[in-house]
Amino acid sequence: MFQECLEEVRKKKPLVHNITNYVTVNDCANILLACKASPIMADDVEEVEEITAICSGLNLNIGTLNQRTIQAMKLAGKKAGQLGHPILLDPVGAGASALRTRTARELLEDLKISAVRGNSSEIKTLALGTGATRGVDADISDRITEDSLEKAAAFAKAFSKKTGAVIAITGAIDIVADEEKAFCIFNGHPMMSSITGTGCQLSAMMTAYICANPDRRTEAAAAAVAAMGVCGEKAYESLTVQDGNTAYRSRIIDQVFHLTGEELEKRAKYKLL
Repeated sequence: MFQECLEEVRKKKPLVHNITNYVTVNDCANILLACKASPIMADDVEEVEEITAICSGLNLNIGTLNQRTIQAMKLAGKKAGQLGHPILLDPVGAGASALRTRTARELLEDLKISAVRGNSSEIKTLALGTGATRGVDADISDRITEDSLEKAAAFAKAFSKKTGAVIAITGAIDIVADEEKAFCIFNGHPMMSSITGTGCQLSAMMTAYICANPDRRTEAAAAAVAAMGVCGEKAYESLTVQDGNTAYRSRIIDQVFHLTGEELEKRAKYKLL
């Protein structure tokens, strides 16, 4: 299943429009190229609708939010909705400020969002209006553990039912859910939290996977999450004693480039709830 999702990305090579944050924009472009998709970054209101129209999907990331990009996201999102293109929302830092929280909720309510990817605090803020976000990181009180897994999966399913979007809650344990099922994914490595951008990269890559697999959005989103986790593991295994987090960041992208569907299927660790 995950193998097929990856192979569809490589076969279809979807063009993904990213209105994303300037901290990780280069990494998002490179992760899309690594998985054999194509990136385009455009956030001026005079061209976002035109750019969206030639793409397969839209990735909206509020990491470095401002009034100019808010308007651009809304215009691009409405155009993507009219064309039936998948839209992914990454509510970076929702809960950290009123602007981020309000904007993320407006985008979710006003656009035809196909998938939402964020950490547990961000998703909780979107769903409930309150969360314990620590900057752009999940607060420890919101993090998913083995003990809270079933409760978190039920929460994700309920939020998916309410919004119609696939809900991906990522962290040490990842949950990808629609209203009927939840993939609980156990891939990844703790060192992934030592670099900026793995979540942003995943959102871009997840958009590509959903574009290439429109009839199985949940499975495609789960495949992208598992792929990122597997590549985080493989990147760590390839490090030498002289390497640090900068090398690790590059190695993750390299591993995405080399990952095969067969290896993803073999190394993915998950269960369904």
